[in-house]
Amino acid sequence: MSENTLESFGYKQELSRTLELKDLVIYGLIFIVPIAPFGIFGHVMSASGGTIVTAYIIGLIGMLFTAISYSQMAKEFPVAGSVYSYVSKGTNSFVGFVTGWIMLLDYVLIPALLYVVGALAIHDIFPSISPLILIIAFVIFNTYVNIRGISFTAGFNRWMLIAELIVLAIFLVVGVVAISNNVNGAVFSIAPVYDVDNFSLGLIISAVPIAVLSFLGFDGISTLAEEAKGGGKAVSKAIFLVLFIIGGLFIAQTWIAALIQPDPEQFNNLDTAFYETARIAGGEWLAVLTAATTAIAWGIADSLVAQIATARILYSMGRDKLLPTALSRVHSRYKTPYVSTLLVSVISIVAAIAFMSHLALLTSIVTIGALTAFLILNVSTMYYFVLKKKSYNFFLHILSPLFGIGVVGYIWSGFESYTIITGAVWAAIGFGIYYLAKMRGQEVDMEI
Repeated sequence: MSENTLESFGYKQELSRTLELKDLVIYGLIFIVPIAPFGIFGHVMSASGGTIVTAYIIGLIGMLFTAISYSQMAKEFPVAGSVYSYVSKGTNSFVGFVTGWIMLLDYVLIPALLYVVGALAIHDIFPSISPLILIIAFVIFNTYVNIRGISFTAGFNRWMLIAELIVLAIFLVVGVVAISNNVNGAVFSIAPVYDVDNFSLGLIISAVPIAVLSFLGFDGISTLAEEAKGGGKAVSKAIFLVLFIIGGLFIAQTWIAALIQPDPEQFNNLDTAFYETARIAGGEWLAVLTAATTAIAWGIADSLVAQIATARILYSMGRDKLLPTALSRVHSRYKTPYVSTLLVSVISIVAAIAFMSHLALLTSIVTIGALTAFLILNVSTMYYFVLKKKSYNFFLHILSPLFGIGVVGYIWSGFESYTIITGAVWAAIGFGIYYLAKMRGQEVDMEI
């Protein structure tokens, strides 16, 4: 593997390189959210017909193969920008921009999604508090923390992660006790993985695009390559550590919850289904605890790191003059891309208001942006290493990307037509922006 540096790609070190491996892992865990299934449990249970654990296992497999491609490209191109930078430098600037633009459909909207879920969770506990007021408060707080600097944010993340893991441990212990006592008729079984009477592969596949939302965020670690000690190598290690840890946590919590309430039709509201399940297992105090933690985790902790990742992709595109160069401005004191951070804040508020009552649609749009970018990244990994570098590593550069394409492509096939149309319109807008940018004096780079 080549020892490429940031300077070898024509960039200078502007961001503060202070993050260690543990900071990257914490960042990834916070971004993905160890309790992510709390917020979408009802939707995945309903779509999968109750076999929620299998939906999460399929999603994890797809993400692991794609993570290998991220790992290889992160080592080769240790720069900010994630999939945008990897595809740009592995193929050409046109394909890279389009891929980055498609990924922005995920990154730009996911903070809004997180704010809505967090606000709804608090609203469920305190109905008198307006979700809109909560969203604005979340955005203001996160913007302040992000602009203050990456080290300041990393310290905040550590405490948030500890709090989430404690609450998850409490739920798992109470849940196991409830099942042992046959609360709600619950018994230990493999029904959440395979129910011989109700198993439907079609239902499971239709649920995977929603379940995959819980895993989105491992790729966000790669946006911190210019702020990580160890660059691409540290990013690569962190990605795999995070996926294996988070996969185990997701399987454990969804399995326990599905045993306590195995019938999705019994939920009063799919948005708050997990809290209903917690109420069955431990009473009102557990329902309030899990709802409040979800609100803080999604509305503050996860949206905080999502804002970081989005701002750095915009920073990278602005630095390459494919988006307004103002987006690449770095705060003189805190060494953070503050203009990009402020833009993400404004977009988050607007999008959160627009999609407040359409959470499932927002979830699908976010997911199709990420999965489409994953598909292109896997193809680019094969192209770059096999055709351009003449690599003979069959597993890393051929078999693994092919599996990633196959699994992600199969998940992608489960999207509704309106979601695909939305993605296509977004991509078309990206084409137009790219050509307008290149018409300002440069030839459009279509050579690969």
